[in-house]
Amino acid sequence: MEARDHEIEKEIAATLQARRELGPEYESALVDSFLEKVEQRLDTTLDRRVRRHLAEQQVTAARDPRSISPPSAGALSGFGERFGFGVVSLVLAVPLSAIGVVNAGIEGLVVAWMGIVGVNVANAARGGGLFRQRGRERRAAPASEWQD
Repeated sequence: MEARDHEIEKEIAATLQARRELGPEYESALVDSFLEKVEQRLDTTLDRRVRRHLAEQQVTAARDPRSISPPSAGALSGFGERFGFGVVSLVLAVPLSAIGVVNAGIEGLVVAWMGIVGVNVANAARGGGLFRQRGRERRAAPASEWQD
């Protein structure tokens, strides 16, 4: 992960240098370009994690087919809703953060993230969120399940 962080730091430095050289009139294009690179990286990371998770499930099922029971339609749709909401929330967080910083500085960033957190808390509290799954208590996932 450290190498990828170094990659992002280099991208930020290059974007800032380009802004200094080109001037503020190109700021919007530079921010859009940087955000597109970050979004591509998020998509790649998410795809890799989903593939790894599916591969782990397939290996588990191949070793012991009885250990994996097919999920009920309600549990699957609940997971899909939460997963989709989380992905959309993360994807939208990047441009909202940039817009907040460009327009209002650190205060704009704080307001943007307060809104993002508020929407996610409201989604979790509506009953199908993080703590309950269609009337059942949520089971803890294994520690290795979504790690990078």
